This record gives sequence, C-alpha cells and structure tokens, in this order.
Amino acid sequence: MTSRIKTLTAGFRARATATGGPEDGVVTAFTVIVTAALLVMAGLVLDGGLALSAKAKAESEAQEAARAGAQALDIGAFRANGQGTLTPGKAVAAAQSYLAATGDAGTVSVTGATVAVTVTHVQHTQVLGIFGLSTLSSTASATATAEQGG
Repeated sequence: MTSRIKTLTAGFRARATATGGPEDGVVTAFTVIVTAALLVMAGLVLDGGLALSAKAKAESEAQEAARAGAQALDIGAFRANGQGTLTPGKAVAAAQSYLAATGDAGTVSVTGATVAVTVTHVQHTQVLGIFGLSTLSSTASATATAEQGG
C-alpha cells in the first residue's frame, strides 16, 4: 500500500512541477490587463459622473451666492431716489456668507448693481484615486443684478 501512495505522490509532484508550453501564463497576463482596463473604465464612469454633478453644484452655488449678494440693497438710496443700488460691503459679505455655508471656496466682486461670484468645488474621486487622481475641481461663475420691480 505504501508503494502505491508513493507512486501517486510522485505523479502529483511531477504534474505540479512540469513546465508547460510557450503559452504558460498567457491567461494570467490577459486577465490582469482586462481587469485593469475594466477598473479604469469603471473609474471614468463613476468619477466622471461625480465630476458632472460637482460642476452642476458649483454652478448652483455661484448663482445662489450672487442672488444673496444682489439682495443687499442700499435702502437709504432707494428711499431717496428710487434706484436699486447695492451696498458693496454688505453684498460681498452676504455672498461670502452663503459660500461659507456651502463649504466651497469662491470670489465675490460688486460692480454697480451687479454681483459676480466664482465658485470652486472640489470633488473627491471614488475609484480614480487608485491611479493617483484623488480630487477633481469644478469652477463656475454667475452674476446677479439688483433690479427694481414694477
């Protein structure tokens, strides 16, 4: 019985250590390449969608901050001459306050009755971070003008 076990064991060892033909490892290399390609494609789809969402969010935040700033009317000037002019300091403060609440960075400027806002939203990637791309930045600008209703 022991000779039969030795024969079987020797046969298993011979099969395990036998070298194959010239195609040894081809399936493994193919699998690695296809898996990496699929991972990159998944990253582009997922993180690309997140980048589009981040752009829309930046645009929305810029519009809302500009509207918040455009509401900072100079009430004294409005009562005196009926014109809707802005108080620049209050307009900038209102827009920056809105941006601070969103957590995104931005710049605000006031020219006459117009408030201009530029917002930068940083989106962290979900999959492309594996390949060294950990964040995507989206920038959007918007303006709002104080107008008198009629």
